Amino acid sequence: MAKDAVLVLGATGRIGRLLQLCPPEGLALRLQARRAQAAAGKPDAGWRLFDPLEDPAALARAATGAAAVLCLAGPVPGRGAGEMADHIRLGEAAVRAGAGAGARVLLASSAAVYGAGSGLLAEDSPLHPASAYGAAKAEMEARAAALGAELGVPVCSLRIGNTAGFDAILGGWRPGFSLDRFADGATPRRSYIGARSLAQVLGALLQRPALPPALNVAQPGTVEMAALLQAAGLPFAARPAPGTAIPEVALDVSRLQALLPVPLAPADAAQLAAEWAGLEPQLRQEQSRR
Repeated sequence: MAKDAVLVLGATGRIGRLLQLCPPEGLALRLQARRAQAAAGKPDAGWRLFDPLEDPAALARAATGAAAVLCLAGPVPGRGAGEMADHIRLGEAAVRAGAGAGARVLLASSAAVYGAGSGLLAEDSPLHPASAYGAAKAEMEARAAALGAELGVPVCSLRIGNTAGFDAILGGWRPGFSLDRFADGATPRRSYIGARSLAQVLGALLQRPALPPALNVAQPGTVEMAALLQAAGLPFAARPAPGTAIPEVALDVSRLQALLPVPLAPADAAQLAAEWAGLEPQLRQEQSRR
């Protein structure tokens, strides 16, 4: 049986590398990068080398015949506002490519679009981004949805929660690391998803013929950051949380659970740390070759 082709924009990023290590069954990934990759000599590497913003013709060619376009490309948090606007331009470029290919489009957004929103955050909750990154992702979602409606392209924005190992806590740990601690003694709680679980979820969603306009991506429940570092055996200090610190970001994932062939288990610190421990050496080795 022929595999559905999926064009992955930004395949050299963390999630793109994850999909190469944990390739979804039933899909043929076309991996986009702006420069030649160390793995490009492999017959099954499937690399397409071009800049999606500078070469729309190459983007259109790469998308031809694809069933879906997965846009993972974009600047990481902390860059300047000018760079953050690339999220918007890349989202729109992905939609135009989807229109030319007759493909559906999945955009990697972020739980950062909710900002300091309280309670269980569903996809129809108000968006109040508190950072330039969150604001750019929210604007990307809105602009891509409008363009998709105009061009007849199904667009789904994936609001991905903290991915254990790709986050600033487990992935950003260094000697001397410290966590915010609130007056009640707790450290921040967030919706998390394991790295391997994320790859499985993306594979399942890419094979769905129809998706909602927005979708929270995380495991049910929240995990305290201190518990995650303790499960990974990583020491940390505590510091008083500033007034701007957000105690909890909890995503409602009932919509996601209904779309998966096997629902995700509730987030568990030990499980999250174990998934990362199993993948971290391979991801680091892959990164060192680039």
